[in-house]
Amino acid sequence: MLGKKLFSHVYFCHVNAVMPFGCLALRDGRTYDSMSDVTDKYEIGQVLRAVNHPNILQLIDTFETRKEYFIIQELATGGDVFDWILDQGNYTERDASNVIRQVLEAVAYLHSLNIVHRNLKLENLMYYTENNHNKVVLRDFYLSRFENGPITEPCGTPEYLAPEVVARHRYGRPVDCWAVGVIMFILLSGNPPFYDETEEENTDLHNRIIFCRIVAGDFEFDSPYWDDISPAAKELVCRLMEVDQMLRITAQDALWHEW
Repeated sequence: MLGKKLFSHVYFCHVNAVMPFGCLALRDGRTYDSMSDVTDKYEIGQVLRAVNHPNILQLIDTFETRKEYFIIQELATGGDVFDWILDQGNYTERDASNVIRQVLEAVAYLHSLNIVHRNLKLENLMYYTENNHNKVVLRDFYLSRFENGPITEPCGTPEYLAPEVVARHRYGRPVDCWAVGVIMFILLSGNPPFYDETEEENTDLHNRIIFCRIVAGDFEFDSPYWDDISPAAKELVCRLMEVDQMLRITAQDALWHEW
């Protein structure tokens, strides 16, 4: 069964009504009375039309009538990986390895198509089915784009931003590998690598403190959370969260890592 969310005459027929970049990106509460109201304001992209991978929530079809635009996306029912972390605290290394391997396979596939996701985070990972937490799928492509030239505009979620994005340098596919490193850090320890407990979250000062730490690569494997984590896991985290994007491990190479 397909979930459906209605914005006036634009229908989004997929599980969590998450807006894929390859379709439409509606960011306000306006209503739209005609298709031209939407197409005049939003670009209908082609990213998800180029993607077909078992660990990526699939765009099934899009079509329009005279008054309506329909987006149909594969259904995933297993819930967010982020919610599981909130409930469990952290993963075992084996469980974390299983999740990260699937994420890296999806990212390596996207990168082979010159697609940068640009918003990888725990909230965008889902379990495919409720009763089987073995398969993880990646969703939410509204910030994704083809890397067909220099990318400079900052976007994403602050805690997952790579140093080159924070510093407003040119960037590309390595930003996704950095974000995978952040995800891996959280899965293994239950804590984010970059945080500030002195300021209220989502404030300018809070973000500035986090950004300074990101640019400096200022994270630690704090005790007791990392005491029982293998050296191989720590080494891969460091290679994924290498400040220099030219030296950062690629998604494909990370799949060959011993961990």
